Amino acid sequence: MKPAIRNRARDRLDSKLALIKPIDRFTRPPKGWVRAIRDAIGMTGAQLGKRLGMTAQGIVSLERSEAGGTIQLNTLRRAAEAMDCVLVYALVPKTSLTEMVDHKAREIALQALGRVSHSMALEDQQVDRDLEKRIRNYIETALRDRDLWEST
Repeated sequence: MKPAIRNRARDRLDSKLALIKPIDRFTRPPKGWVRAIRDAIGMTGAQLGKRLGMTAQGIVSLERSEAGGTIQLNTLRRAAEAMDCVLVYALVPKTSLTEMVDHKAREIALQALGRVSHSMALEDQQVDRDLEKRIRNYIETALRDRDLWEST
């Protein structure tokens, strides 16, 4: 994907993801979403089981696996639909995607420039003191079309 297209796609995705932050608003209830919603609407385990073609004991197992984080997405989706809900699934970066990419580029630039500065210092050559300018220049030139996530 071309960098300009990737940047626009990243910006659009960042905008969408910003709408669901702060993420702690969506922390799973202690007994899981299935149990919390089922209790809130007054549906028994047996009633949910009937809708899913499962036993009440199967629902207990389903709810335990959700609370423990081992439930399969397809099972969770089916449970949601059986309670007239929609499963919403997302991966939400701790920072923005743009910040993530900028941080990685800066990390690579510092690593590369550190080697150059060290070599120049060993050879008693003048080292450019404007590090931020050098970092920006390195990112704009050397890293512009590079895959940042390959091992460095």
